[in-house]
Amino acid sequence: MPRTMWKGAISFGLVSIPVRMYPATEEKTLRFNQLHDEDFGRIKYQRVCAIDGEEVPFEHIVKGYEYEKGKYVVLEDKDFEAVPVESSRAIDIQQFADIEEIDPIYFQKSYYLAPEETGVKAYNLLREAMKEDGRVAIAKVALREKEHLVALRFKEDVLVMETMFWPDEIRAAEFEELDKKVSVRPQEVQMARTLIENLTDDFDPSQFKDEYREALLGIIEKKAAGEEIEVVAEPEETRVVDLMEALKASVAASKQKTAKPASRAKKSTVKKRAAKAS
Repeated sequence: MPRTMWKGAISFGLVSIPVRMYPATEEKTLRFNQLHDEDFGRIKYQRVCAIDGEEVPFEHIVKGYEYEKGKYVVLEDKDFEAVPVESSRAIDIQQFADIEEIDPIYFQKSYYLAPEETGVKAYNLLREAMKEDGRVAIAKVALREKEHLVALRFKEDVLVMETMFWPDEIRAAEFEELDKKVSVRPQEVQMARTLIENLTDDFDPSQFKDEYREALLGIIEKKAAGEEIEVVAEPEETRVVDLMEALKASVAASKQKTAKPASRAKKSTVKKRAAKAS
C-alpha cells in the first residue's frame, strides 16, 4: 500500500469519521529520460532566476501570485493554513445524489479513504447507509492548495473519493460542424443499432490491456539485446465512401468477432429492463 497522502476526517452531519487518503490508481506509462545524442548524458533542468541568471536552491524558492504584471504577493505555508473554509480541515459532505445524475466528464482522479482506528464504526455505518440507497456523497475538500468538489462512493468495502472538475472548468462543446444539418436515414440508424448490439457485452476490465505499452517494451528489450528492429508496414486503409456499406461491413465483421451464444449482453439487457419495470 502506498504512503498516506493526507489525514483528516469526513464530516457527515454531526458525525466525524477520521480517515487516511491513499492514491487508488497508478499510471503504467513507460518513462523516458532526455539524453545528449553524442554521449547519452542526462539532460538536467535547473531552477534559474529570471533576473540575475543564477541557479536558485530549493529552500530559497517561495510561492507568489502575480496580481499585476511583474507584481507578486508571496504566500507562506501559514497563509494556506489560514484559509477560512471548512474543506481545509475535513471532507465536508454537502449532499447525496444518484450516480447516474453525474456526467463522467466531471471526474478527475480516484483515491481510497481508509478509516483511522477510532472511526471504523462510523465508517461502516456510512457504508451500510449508502449501500441501501445506492447513492454517492457530494463533498468539498482542500488538497494541495486547491479546493476540490468530490464524489464519495463505496467500492466493495472501501470508500473511494473521486475528485471532480468545477462546473466553470468544463469547456463548452462548441463546434461549428455540429450545427450543420445532415439527413440520417432510418435504415442507417437501425444498422448502427445492430452493430452496437453485436458489440455489447458485460464490462470486464480484465479483458483489456495496454498493447501499445507492451509492444514498445518489447522493442526496448530487443534494442537492449542488440537486435535489429523491423518496421512493419501499415496495411492500406480500405476506404468505403457509402455510409450504409460501411455499416453493413462493420456488422458482418462484428458477428465474426463476437460469435457469442445467447449473449451475456442480452442477459444484461433483460436485467436492465426488469430493474426499470420494478
